[in-house]
Amino acid sequence: MQKFIVAALLAQGLGMAQAQAQAQAQAPAPAPAPAPASQAEAPWVADARKVSMSVPPKLLAVLQEEIARGGPEGAILVCRDQAPQLARAASLESGWTVRRVSLRNRNPKAVPDAWERAGLEDFDRRAAAGEPPGTLEVAAVVVVDGKPTQRYLRALPTAALCTQCHGPADKLSPAVVAQLKALYPDDRATGYQVGDIRGAMTLSRAVP
Repeated sequence: MQKFIVAALLAQGLGMAQAQAQAQAQAPAPAPAPAPASQAEAPWVADARKVSMSVPPKLLAVLQEEIARGGPEGAILVCRDQAPQLARAASLESGWTVRRVSLRNRNPKAVPDAWERAGLEDFDRRAAAGEPPGTLEVAAVVVVDGKPTQRYLRALPTAALCTQCHGPADKLSPAVVAQLKALYPDDRATGYQVGDIRGAMTLSRAVP
């Protein structure tokens, strides 16, 4: 009698397990959890992108005018003076801190910090893999001095105009070489071809 009861209970348990397995197999799969919004979708990123893209065309226009007037050697002085001024004007107008940085800097003030360096190195890898340099950007909220800070970095591809002062050393005019030696004895910003990533616009501000 006891054996019969045990066998019945085992059969009942097996049947319930099979029924549960069948129900689970027939039930629809749970919906995946929504992916967190990327920084590229955040409104502040669009604002940073707009500011970063507003400065280079203004500088190129000034340099083009100067090159037409006095040659590329004169544009080196203009670039030295005008680039920081345009960045400061963009900073005052937008509320971002705006500057330019490069892994091979000309201006000693254009040395990237650790976050910028990592971004620039990533840009080089992505460009080598075939991504268009003019589209490369990175955005993140990071902690700086204990405060959450919005940071944005956008690649600066080398334009044809820029190669007159940033191109291969053996292609630069003697006047450009002399001017670079006089103004930037430790210059590292030559040897670029059109389209190479020469640096980046970098923006930061405390999270509002």
